Amino acid sequence: MLNPVIVAVVLLCVLCLLKMNILFAMLISLFAGGLVGGLGLMGTMGSLLAGFGSNAETALAYVLLGTFATAMATTGIVDILGQKLTKAIGDKKMVLLFSLVIIACLSQNAIPVHIAFIPILIPPMLILMNKLKIDRRGAACALAFGLKAPYITLPIGFGLIFQGIIADNMTANGMPVKVSDVWRVNWILGIAMIVGLCIALFISYRKPREYQDVLVSDHVMSEEEMKLQPRHWFTIIAILVMVGLQLKFSSLPIAAMGGLLVMILTGAIKFNELDDQFAGGIKLMGFIAFVMLVAGGFGQVLKDTGAVDALVQGSVSLMGGSKLVAATMITLIGLLVTMGIGTSFGTVPVLAVLYVPLCQQIGFSPAATILLMSAAAALGDAGSPASDTTLGPTSGLNADGQHNHIWDTCVPTFLHYNIPLMIAAIIGAQFL
Repeated sequence: MLNPVIVAVVLLCVLCLLKMNILFAMLISLFAGGLVGGLGLMGTMGSLLAGFGSNAETALAYVLLGTFATAMATTGIVDILGQKLTKAIGDKKMVLLFSLVIIACLSQNAIPVHIAFIPILIPPMLILMNKLKIDRRGAACALAFGLKAPYITLPIGFGLIFQGIIADNMTANGMPVKVSDVWRVNWILGIAMIVGLCIALFISYRKPREYQDVLVSDHVMSEEEMKLQPRHWFTIIAILVMVGLQLKFSSLPIAAMGGLLVMILTGAIKFNELDDQFAGGIKLMGFIAFVMLVAGGFGQVLKDTGAVDALVQGSVSLMGGSKLVAATMITLIGLLVTMGIGTSFGTVPVLAVLYVPLCQQIGFSPAATILLMSAAAALGDAGSPASDTTLGPTSGLNADGQHNHIWDTCVPTFLHYNIPLMIAAIIGAQFL
């Protein structure tokens, strides 16, 4: 129980459930884990700073994506999309929720802006959600599904990056695997998330929930304003350039920079307004970017204490050669580690070093190991307070101050996605 991973993650969850600021809760928790792990105060600080680099590209990507999203909003194309969507939905509650699912899915695979669309597109739709009496916990689950399920199951956009990381790290640790092997297995996890989504929308949060109408934006566009102008078409071209660069280089910062350059060169945004765009991008995504930097430091602290290795080795004696028990322990350890780090992408290299030899020792096939690795890496991402999968939905749904990050996003997504993912991975690994 005094393993630094357990201490840090449990403390993080408790502090977050008590509604402490996520950034401060992470700092307190990682220092607690470092001190319990014997790093000392300055040693923990050193590990924290050293770990910033592991998520530096992600943090930079979020700022640039936030800037791109702000630039898109400046052109008015997001307002046009939002109002057209609102008009088309009318009073169809489930149509709105599944529209959020589709848009979030597109943000991972087709138009790789990730979570940057949420704080721009969602706030203007809150009044409509209030009118339809939609429980925002269901909306959070809808967005989280779209942010997570596509990259787990589809080798496109973020999915290609995630599945490539799985394949590369398993191969590097003695179990040769290709990306095509990953998506042929991970559909099982996709089905599990669909089950969780259906439970959330049709059972858990189906009942109406009342919210106060707080105007985030009172601007209603005229028919003339709704027509697509040249700047809108240039913005669409910029999005296509982003998609192409993302597919070619698998780099979000490069893709976002390319999209911004197209918007500047075509005049979709004015050169002298670029400072305002970056200021808006930092305001939009800066906090999330910094949380991801600290999450990288959190992971580095846990690695430097040797706590993950000790946790796995300590669990081996409990497995007793049983594949069922082993699969359960592997997913639980993955849940603990990812809940603290907050990123499934960054968790894979940490876990692969330990999991691949362990799975070979237990007798799991490569397919079963892929399933366990993918689930273990993705588990905490759906419910971690430090995950972009939870931070993103909150950034939009809490625009009027009526949506709590922990109780309205993290707890619902944890319950509806982590439990089905664990069950699917544990049972699936027995038959693959």
